[in-house]
Amino acid sequence: MLTMNAQKNKIHPHKYSMWIAMASITMMFIGFTSAYVVKRAQANWLSFELPPVFYVSTVLILLSSLTIYLAQRQFKARNMSAYKQLISVTALLGIAFAVCQVIGFTDMKNHGLPLNSTVSASFIYVIVGTHVLHVLGGVVVLMVLFVRAFRTRIRTYSAVPIEVASTYWHFVDGLWIYLLIFFSLAR
Repeated sequence: MLTMNAQKNKIHPHKYSMWIAMASITMMFIGFTSAYVVKRAQANWLSFELPPVFYVSTVLILLSSLTIYLAQRQFKARNMSAYKQLISVTALLGIAFAVCQVIGFTDMKNHGLPLNSTVSASFIYVIVGTHVLHVLGGVVVLMVLFVRAFRTRIRTYSAVPIEVASTYWHFVDGLWIYLLIFFSLAR
């Protein structure tokens, strides 16, 4: 039987699963960006500036990392009113991020770079689009946490769900920063 101290040092299964999922997602995006670098060396590569709205979306996702951090702190302090507000703001910022990405895609299309126009544009659509889907998956989780926060009867104050959601949210934030820097440098 495990001692009390050994049990404390074990990682929760949900947290462990999240770390495995994040490692898999990281490998997928490393594969995407590696393929981008290889294809960029070919003669038919077309370089172009990223849509300016991608930089606006960066500010939004950075703000959302702050709000989810604060939400987690408020949950642990059992300040459910502030927690509800902050988790709502985080979800709205995530949705605003996704909207900005769609606006960026529209901007690319309006500048003669639709999805099937060039290999370089196609890479941007696929990589950024895949990231947006991961952000929207996080928004769904935030909405579940939001609904749970408004239950009239709270059975437990386990912080594990918000900790797992927060870890994932910071991960997709960091992933976007990586992608933005990558695309800015590897044009």
